[in-house]
Amino acid sequence: MSVDRLPAEPCSPLAEHADRVLAHYGYDLAAAIEAVDDDVPGIGGLFGPNTTPEDLRAAFDAVLERPAPERSPPPLRGDRLVLYVDGSSRGSPGPAGAGAVLVDGLHTPPDDVRIDPEIETLAELGRPVGSNSGNNVAEYAALHLGLDAVCRWYSDTPLEVRIDSMTVVRSVWGDEASHPGCDGYAAAIRDLLARVPAHEWTHLADHDPNPADALATVGADLAALGP
Repeated sequence: MSVDRLPAEPCSPLAEHADRVLAHYGYDLAAAIEAVDDDVPGIGGLFGPNTTPEDLRAAFDAVLERPAPERSPPPLRGDRLVLYVDGSSRGSPGPAGAGAVLVDGLHTPPDDVRIDPEIETLAELGRPVGSNSGNNVAEYAALHLGLDAVCRWYSDTPLEVRIDSMTVVRSVWGDEASHPGCDGYAAAIRDLLARVPAHEWTHLADHDPNPADALATVGADLAALGP
């Protein structure tokens, strides 16, 4: 299911190309990477040590020439959603990525940040944010990424956001000014939250599990592609 590309910071042409592929797949990270891997020659795939930028450009073009896959939102069994978000930046600033994981709230009770073995994942999303962006920007972009999916699929369902960035929390749910350069993200996030019937946030400490972390790391890997 193709979606419009979300706003991002400056990226290399190859990283932008990768982001177009991700948008073509609705930012479903695993599905997009699998499609690219199928078109990369040899056995290395997108991140293979012998894969060249030319290989990637050809593979990205091949993926974008095919119709976007259809995907319906998985049905909910619970009466609420939980959205995990995380941003990653190597060097801050450096290659930055965003990750978001949307899960059914049935096995994720409020105020219990443990990951239940029976957790039902609805979407695993990721993207590059910028080739030379800070971690705070990546955190805003991650929340924007996740909320965009929530409002496309489950806008009538109460939502809990699990997030480790208090900078974003104090800006979006509090009265602090947005981090410099993040006003556009903050405004878009507030617009999306206004479409959700009820929402709350839970702070994740560094030691708390966050399934969005690995997706943000892959997003940063994509942001590092170039030229």
